Order: sequence, then structure tokens, then C-alpha cells
Amino acid sequence: MYACSKEVIKQYRPYLDEINLTYTQYIAMMVFWEQKSLSLKELGEKLYLDSGTLTPMLKNLESKGFVKRTRSSKDERVLEIKITPLGEELKEKAKDIPVKIAQWSNLSCGEMKTLYNLLNKLLKEVTK
Repeated sequence: MYACSKEVIKQYRPYLDEINLTYTQYIAMMVFWEQKSLSLKELGEKLYLDSGTLTPMLKNLESKGFVKRTRSSKDERVLEIKITPLGEELKEKAKDIPVKIAQWSNLSCGEMKTLYNLLNKLLKEVTK
């Protein structure tokens, strides 16, 4: 699984270089394109990443102008992250990446769905 993951992520690199994102930044932006605003804890749960990984990555995304980090007005211990208009614009530049990766994989649509379902099932089991 590790070798496959590494090779798949390597295939993303040229496309992500074009939009100045790392793979981790890209998957975070995919969440923000859908959710618009999340707490650090919620983002970590969605991406299966801890705050030690998320904090520097989010600082970098914020320095690029794609997200804005603020403390919650209800509880200052909670860090809220929101996508910015520039972050929304990035979605258009990234829209073809999943199609390009799917074409590279040479898996049928059905095989991709099966793989997705099996990986999610395994992930739920190992993170119980």
C-alpha cells in the first residue's frame, strides 16, 4: 500500500506544481472547496491528519492567500479555517486534476469505485 500511495502521489506532482500546491495542501483545499469553513479539529478528522501536520500546512496555505485562520469568537481554543475568494478561484485551475489521474491509473470507473469503497472500509477498520 505504501508503494502504491507513493507512486500515485508522485503522479499528482506535475499538476500540483502548476498550481503551487503540495499533495497535502491539495487534499485540504478539496475539503475547503466542498465545506468552505471548518475547525482545525474537523479538518484533521476528515484528512486523518494531526495538528502537528496541519498547522504548518495551513500557515503555508494562508501565506498563499487560499485560506484564512481565525480563533472562534465562541471559544478561542478553537481555530477556524475558511477558504478565501482566491482559494475558490484555485478550484477552477485544479478541476482537471482528478480526470488526469484517473486516466493515468488505467482503471475503469467501476474499478475506481470498488477501490475507493475498499480503501474507505479498510480505513474505518484501522482507525477505530
